Amino acid sequence: MGPVTAEVFRSEGARVTLDTRDLTVSGACEALIASAGPIDILIANLAGPNYSGRTIAELDDDAWRNAFETIVHPLHRLVRAVLPQMRERRAGKIVVYGSAVALRGLKTLAAYSAARAAQVGYVQAVGVEVAPDNVQVNLIAQNYVENPAYYPKELQEKASFQTSLKRQVPLGRLARPEEDAKFAAYLASNDADFFVGQAIPFSGGWVQR
Repeated sequence: MGPVTAEVFRSEGARVTLDTRDLTVSGACEALIASAGPIDILIANLAGPNYSGRTIAELDDDAWRNAFETIVHPLHRLVRAVLPQMRERRAGKIVVYGSAVALRGLKTLAAYSAARAAQVGYVQAVGVEVAPDNVQVNLIAQNYVENPAYYPKELQEKASFQTSLKRQVPLGRLARPEEDAKFAAYLASNDADFFVGQAIPFSGGWVQR
């Protein structure tokens, strides 16, 4: 979602700073925020291993720990570092690209799902804490968004995938990345000031709460 989000935000007139450094390194999150200058909008797009297919018996401590090290802890460090300037200005938006698996249980996906659910709980708590300072924090709980890593063209062309997609997603298709990024742009705009600490499904009906 990083490149397409940058495109959409630039088309809306934003000055965008992209960063792909390893945020599990000590001090990396704080250094990123410090190097970016004044920040009106923070988009947290944190990826991590999903360990799909591992049962609880196969899920070792390292895999469990790594899910939180890559998805959860950097989120807190980024938010903690950027909030002082937003609170001082009494204006700011934080949008987190999360996952709809935090809202719907899937077997053999425990570590990833738990880490994504931790993001949801964090956004809910921080959202209500900083709302009085006119800072809005929200999360897009996404799934079934076009992505060459998850949904390569050859997979999408398979009849079995199309059948599964129609069974799983009421809308019957994948979302275009631009749709997702434009939703993030909306949540980052002043038109979305009344959204506070929300985890909003973006999954074509796969999750409805």
